[in-house]
Amino acid sequence: MNPITKLQALLPEEVDALLVTSELNQRYLSRLNFTDGYLLLTREKAWLLADFRYIEAARRVESDSLTVLLFEGLSATLGSLLAQEKISRLGFESETVTCAQLRRLEKTFPLVDFLPCPGLIEQMRVIKTPEETDCIIAAQRIAEKALERLFTLMKPDMTEIEVALELEYGMRKFGAEKPSFDTIAVSGSASSLPHGVPRNQKLEKGFLTMDFGALYQGYCSDMTRTVVLGRADEEMKKVYRTVLEAQLAALEFLSAGKTGADCDKVARDRIEHAGYGECFGHSLGHGVGMYIHEEPRLSRTNDKPLPTGAVVTVEPGIYLQGRFGVRIEDMVYLSENGPVNLTKAGKELTELF
Repeated sequence: MNPITKLQALLPEEVDALLVTSELNQRYLSRLNFTDGYLLLTREKAWLLADFRYIEAARRVESDSLTVLLFEGLSATLGSLLAQEKISRLGFESETVTCAQLRRLEKTFPLVDFLPCPGLIEQMRVIKTPEETDCIIAAQRIAEKALERLFTLMKPDMTEIEVALELEYGMRKFGAEKPSFDTIAVSGSASSLPHGVPRNQKLEKGFLTMDFGALYQGYCSDMTRTVVLGRADEEMKKVYRTVLEAQLAALEFLSAGKTGADCDKVARDRIEHAGYGECFGHSLGHGVGMYIHEEPRLSRTNDKPLPTGAVVTVEPGIYLQGRFGVRIEDMVYLSENGPVNLTKAGKELTELF
């Protein structure tokens, strides 16, 4: 069953149709990467409305389940469809539609009731098809090749921004559409910032944390590796070892059917036992797909079983404020036969320079 047909079967009884405005969800349903258009679905039909800039590309994805129309304005194109199909109760993506967008739609179509339909497509996206998983794996391999390339270029006088740029250039060089999120490359005292921004200054001695990913055919990868610039002292070795042991314990425990909270607890218990419980302030992980942070969550608040078919990150960390930090992150596919680690990059303590 293709995603359009699957979504049509999930439409709530109280709506006649669903209007998809999220560019990410439009791409998921149609496989077309475009902006400034709409996708409209009833229980039997679906239309992609694309303007002149995208109409030629849009017609390449037209199929028995998806009709492509040239978008010539809300009233002219969408209004005609609503009247033609006698749609008076229109569902919308309430988690992504802004107040301004909703007011515009309500003003243009005063006889239509707009009903919120939160999370319909996002929940579909949690379970990855084999083709989607292959795209995520390909994105991860691209990121790993970029990291390998970076290590051949690393010099002590590089800046954090240069490290981030080399990772991003490598990912583009090896086939990524773009980075899947803003690359993190922070060194020395800045490595204590979980989401630190690369600085235009020379790399500091100590830990260098790099959190990055590639986007390939619409799907993200996500990984973090922390290396040492110079030599690690005993405390740095202890912190790194603790994070790695916490991650390995969580990876061994992780599987579909376990709750996100239980998985988080396995890693958190290891870190707390080592005396760094207050230094692990974020959750263990999150889902990855077309968006870098998706459901399900590996967090203390998620008591729902993890579903078969999801891809999640496992990324414990320890951050000593103003001193240094360590995070190690892999992606895992929760298959029906058990978890499969999609990340191949090594994670032994590595000292450079």
